[in-house]
Amino acid sequence: MKTGMHQRCLRIVCLTLCGHTATALSIEGGTAMSLSLKSPAFVHLNEAPQEYTCDGADVSPALSWVDVPAQAKSLVLIVDDPDAPDPAAPKMTWVHWLLYNIPPSASGLAENVAPKDLPQGTLEGKNDWKQTGYRGPCPPIGRHRYFFKLYALDVELPDLHQPDKARLERAMSGHILDQAELIGTYQRK
Repeated sequence: MKTGMHQRCLRIVCLTLCGHTATALSIEGGTAMSLSLKSPAFVHLNEAPQEYTCDGADVSPALSWVDVPAQAKSLVLIVDDPDAPDPAAPKMTWVHWLLYNIPPSASGLAENVAPKDLPQGTLEGKNDWKQTGYRGPCPPIGRHRYFFKLYALDVELPDLHQPDKARLERAMSGHILDQAELIGTYQRK
């Protein structure tokens, strides 16, 4: 057996033995393909444009994703800021947007997506303003990081009636096949 093939087989065995779901990865030509998330608005780990913040139009950026696992039954999007209120001494994670039961056939969200334009079946959770919908970066001090996290689940969740992040994460527990992350930063002038 060639070394490269042997290593690929060991990785699949390890994923199974270590309690991970091997089906979360699609093996194509011996390479693991993972869920990927991006935006035309900003590059990973770079500044988010002002129009997506409280200092601009405060609209959601366009998002797109690829390589959703074939076994996925739904997707979840969580956007949060772990640097609140001050990145030098963070005390909490502030939630900006929660969407769940996004159909796995969806490949993204349009900029400034309205609730009526979300993919059919998508449900909304409440952000930390106690509202549904997107609320953009508005850091009180310093440069904050904004995590756009996309999860592929092996189930479609029940209607959680506009859950907060903690309730949504409890419902997701044990059902995550794969996840992707896109981070933007922002500091007010």
